[in-house]
Amino acid sequence: MVRRWSARFAYALVLPAMRADLGWTWAQAGWLNTVNAAGYLAGAVLTRLLVVRLGNRRIFQAGMLVTALAILAAGLTRDLGLLSAARLVAGVSGAAVFICGGALAASVWPERPSFATTSIVVYIGAAGIGMVLSGAGIPLLLDARGDAVWPVVWQAMGGVSLAMALAAAWAATRIAEPGAAAGDARWSARPFAFQMLGYLMFAVGYIGYMTFVIALMRENGAGTGAVIATWSLLGLASLAAPFLWHGPFERWPGGRPMAAGLACLAFGAVLALVLADGDWMPLSALLFGIGMFCVPASVTVLVKRGLAPRAWGSAMAVFTIVFGAGQVVGPVLTGWLADLSGSLRPGLAASVGVLALGAVLALLQKEPAPRA
Repeated sequence: MVRRWSARFAYALVLPAMRADLGWTWAQAGWLNTVNAAGYLAGAVLTRLLVVRLGNRRIFQAGMLVTALAILAAGLTRDLGLLSAARLVAGVSGAAVFICGGALAASVWPERPSFATTSIVVYIGAAGIGMVLSGAGIPLLLDARGDAVWPVVWQAMGGVSLAMALAAAWAATRIAEPGAAAGDARWSARPFAFQMLGYLMFAVGYIGYMTFVIALMRENGAGTGAVIATWSLLGLASLAAPFLWHGPFERWPGGRPMAAGLACLAFGAVLALVLADGDWMPLSALLFGIGMFCVPASVTVLVKRGLAPRAWGSAMAVFTIVFGAGQVVGPVLTGWLADLSGSLRPGLAASVGVLALGAVLALLQKEPAPRA
């Protein structure tokens, strides 16, 4: 998951420099995350078709390598079309990594099922490590050498991701393949309907914040120190989230963990609208970091509790298709509203409403019947 930070979240740190250097509109800036999300949607569909045949481990290993190469390629061109292609490929492979990596994380300790929830939450929350590292390094580099140095940022992230991909591919060989377990691979989406709707709202709402929050701060005069503090705190909160959410994941039924995470995100986005030009912006990042990785982890935990291991990869792929569809809408809609109004605030305000709606929908999700 450290690699996933480079493919998607770190773009928020590089976006202001790329927009200034390349003369983009806000809609064009949002487009790069939209095309990444479209690739994520396509990757989820493709993984859904292939996971039963190829297995989670092989798809995860290939996805890690392809994503690292796509990140590296983004630093080798200034052409919007080629940048879009690199982001598209990173989205396709990133979906495969998330889906199959989640299934593998749930299988780390097959002899100790009680540890499965912890491994899932740690796997998803580990992206916070990458966010802390990027939050400390990228703003300082751009501040010291100017906006035109943004290709170097992508190249550096690609090199780090490649090393991580090799390490993760080796680690995956030590985990039992979930698709080889006994049980039925068939499952019904109907018992998970409200969780899926909540996940859709999460995808639409959170990605606008994660794409444009740094640009909003810069727009309101925030300095490099404030950007570093905000982004680093976002990552640190993500690292702390597994410890905060472990108890609720174990005790709360149905969609309550997702609803709580979405509520944190909505409050964090409200604070971003109010405090973007003040010194308290890190408080927004704290709430957003605590809630952000709770939501996908809550999906994986609910799937693990309600379905047989052979169905985990397929079910996570369907959830990720829903998630990918929502992500396609978020960045370009936020950017379009910004171009229309001359400010990023209307798009982020819309994100608040979407996240709040998602919390309500998630509360309606009941605990699925225990798997056989």
